[in-house]
Amino acid sequence: MHSPAQHSPAQPSLALTTHPNIKDFGLLQADLFVMSWLLGYVDPTEPSFVAAVLTIVFNPLFWNVVARWEQRTRKLSRAFGSPYLACYSLGSIILLLNILRSHCFTQAMMSQPKMEGLDSHTIYFLGLALLGWGLVFVLSSFYALGFTGTFLGDYFGILKESRVTTFPFSVLDNPMYWGSTANYLGWALMHASPTGLLLTVLVALVYVVALLFEEPFTAEIYRRKATRLHKRS
Repeated sequence: MHSPAQHSPAQPSLALTTHPNIKDFGLLQADLFVMSWLLGYVDPTEPSFVAAVLTIVFNPLFWNVVARWEQRTRKLSRAFGSPYLACYSLGSIILLLNILRSHCFTQAMMSQPKMEGLDSHTIYFLGLALLGWGLVFVLSSFYALGFTGTFLGDYFGILKESRVTTFPFSVLDNPMYWGSTANYLGWALMHASPTGLLLTVLVALVYVVALLFEEPFTAEIYRRKATRLHKRS
């Protein structure tokens, strides 16, 4: 669900041209440390927790594998008779998978104890603020990119003409991913849930790993577009 549309084919960002990303590896290390601490408060064998972990890991894996397969073969576009219809169909599946992920996340929180230190009005309203912040970034990203820009349209050959620099891309790289992470963090804090916090760390970790693969790959798509346009001119 990551789109490179905010990156100009002619002027790719540092995140696209530097691989592996040192900052992302630092985030990976921080995530792993927090996860090891939170595991002391969580039963990782509880079925709803396992289901949440599986959906969190599966979703980005699914859309990256399918999108790359489509980019190589164009079989979905041919099957649906249109790259736009194929993209809309995949995007709808991704939306349903994300709804399932959120349901599993909530069920996992409800099935395990709260953390007493988080069960306060201050933490609740902090979580509410994070939830609101995340929604602003997710919805504004969708508005800026549109459906096909949000849901992997570039893998279907539906490319943006130029870099998207409007809000929220003017203040944050990959705002859809980090807005989604903020939503989960806020939801976990509102429920004083160490399980929710642990799953939120996993969400962030999975997104960081996904970006290590997505950004160079999608940058290459736009590099090829720029090369074709240069040859035509």
